[in-house]
Amino acid sequence: PRGLQHSSTASRSRPTHDPTRPRYYTGYPKDLGPSRIIPFTSERQFVQLLHEGRPVVVAFTIKCTYTQHLDKVLEEAAATFYPHIKFVRVECPKYPGFCLTRQKTEYPFLEVFYNPEQAANPGKIVDPSITKYSAKVLPFNYDQSVYGFREYFKKYGFKYSETN
Repeated sequence: PRGLQHSSTASRSRPTHDPTRPRYYTGYPKDLGPSRIIPFTSERQFVQLLHEGRPVVVAFTIKCTYTQHLDKVLEEAAATFYPHIKFVRVECPKYPGFCLTRQKTEYPFLEVFYNPEQAANPGKIVDPSITKYSAKVLPFNYDQSVYGFREYFKKYGFKYSETN
């Protein structure tokens, strides 16, 4: 019945605004499910993660507004590339020793840890008491977005499939 519709075409074509969402589309929030980012808790935990043989993207962070933006990007990327590529966040004020070994002065920054030998022998049993580990560490200097990660992973030949 026409009587229930507004007579103005402008009001009919304008979508109603949901006050719980930003007025402009920002790409967020997306329902990504549970976080796939692994919080750094110890070097031992990190070494065990590296022994799984998958590339590990590590975000070395401090509390700042850029880290808040980076967290959103990491959440989306971690959900997109799960379980083929792992994402770890290190809160550098909590773990300064681990962060200082990277010898960087600008935070936050990203590095990718990868061991091609371990990737070639997935499931190889590794002594859990081992805390030393050799891995290639690649700087991440691409656009900090899912697109940037995708291009980076293609360049370095990392195998993955996207879950979204």
